[in-house]
Amino acid sequence: MCLSEESPRTAPARPRDGGFATAEAALVIPALVLFAALLVWALMAAAAQIRCVDAARVGARAAARSEPGQDAAAAARSAAPAGAEVVIERKGDLWHVRVEAPAPGPAGLQVRLGARATALAEDSVGPPP
Repeated sequence: MCLSEESPRTAPARPRDGGFATAEAALVIPALVLFAALLVWALMAAAAQIRCVDAARVGARAAARSEPGQDAAAAARSAAPAGAEVVIERKGDLWHVRVEAPAPGPAGLQVRLGARATALAEDSVGPPP
């Protein structure tokens, strides 16, 4: 027998996984895809919430400047996410604006987003001394 040839008895043993790597990948990959999709949805919902906050501030600022109600509501709607509801009301010297909108994403994960803002009406402030 030649020294350069190895016999089957002395050949290094190869580890056998028995298909476990394939089974693990079949379970892990869908879980990772679902996790990534949920992260994207959460980021979209956070961005829509920030737009609701901005829209409420814009509407309150416009109402406080004594702009007509429909103009203030239009300003708030232009800054709000699609499908947002804007409610503007005055109580005493304060203008209150509420913006509510559905979160973007699948229908099964519908979350209602909202924000409120309040501003002092400029016509309630007297002239400077």
